[in-house]
Amino acid sequence: MNELNRLDLYKEMVRIRQYEARIMQEYHADKAPAWDIGAGLIPGEMHLAAGQEPAAVGVCAHLKKGDAITAPHRPHHFALAHGVAMNAMTAEIYGRTTGLCKGKGGHMHLFDPENHFSCSGIIAQGYPVACGQAFAMKRKGTDHVAVAVAGEGAANQGAFHESLNLAAVWNLPVIFVIEDNDWAISVPRAGSTSITSNADRAAGYGIPGVRVENNDVEAVFEAAGAAIDRARAGEGPSLLEIHTLRLWGHFEGDAQAYRSDLETVDERDPIPKYAAALVESGDLSDAQIQEITAAADAEVDAAIRFATDSPIPTPEDALLHVFA
Repeated sequence: MNELNRLDLYKEMVRIRQYEARIMQEYHADKAPAWDIGAGLIPGEMHLAAGQEPAAVGVCAHLKKGDAITAPHRPHHFALAHGVAMNAMTAEIYGRTTGLCKGKGGHMHLFDPENHFSCSGIIAQGYPVACGQAFAMKRKGTDHVAVAVAGEGAANQGAFHESLNLAAVWNLPVIFVIEDNDWAISVPRAGSTSITSNADRAAGYGIPGVRVENNDVEAVFEAAGAAIDRARAGEGPSLLEIHTLRLWGHFEGDAQAYRSDLETVDERDPIPKYAAALVESGDLSDAQIQEITAAADAEVDAAIRFATDSPIPTPEDALLHVFA
């Protein structure tokens, strides 16, 4: 297990949050006065991960080059934490030719073979893919691992159960991560899931299952480290459910009238809570908070400039980079 570095965990969470906040600002900037999801420099749906940073940062702190992640439709936090280049990812979100997929995928279909990162808008789609990646890693005799990430609603999909069963039968080096933010779009978990913890479902496949409460990045770090070490040692798959928080809507433009917990959301924000704990322990100062935030803002500004300065694809580009 990697050594815990509290300052690094905090820096990465701030970096992700500043990115998501800026993308939200850019996304909404040219969609007024009448809301039009297809308008603007960033058209289409946008799913942001503010509040869910501890899940990505705590897990990815243990990953190395050659490890793989398959992420869901809310992917930016895991992409950044796993080393996907911010410039190329931002250009993809803006639909530019310098993007990860030449501007053809958009924010829900990021693909970075260099860092073995992918995501999809299809619920639980990444779970079978991660099994395939883990199978290849095992056949090659490496100690690499695959991490499959999905929301708690995806744990009710057939692909979830099929993947856990196959990974257990073949003893694959894969870690299944569930981000439980309490809401599968607008459906509360109690309205769709018969048990209180999806981690309990691991027992049905003979693998370890752990649930991490309180959106605690250090607790995620510890649980993920144990699961990843186990996979690297050839001891097979694990299931990790992280009780996290969706600060904003399911998608940008979501009025969230269905949410009964909105009044308490801000006070549960994991970043200021973690900052306060680090200041109290002496691991962080007010001056460092300002420096870390400024550095993140500068990186995000540069990525936005890179994207907006990049070329827009031509109609002829639609015929490039596709299967014949």
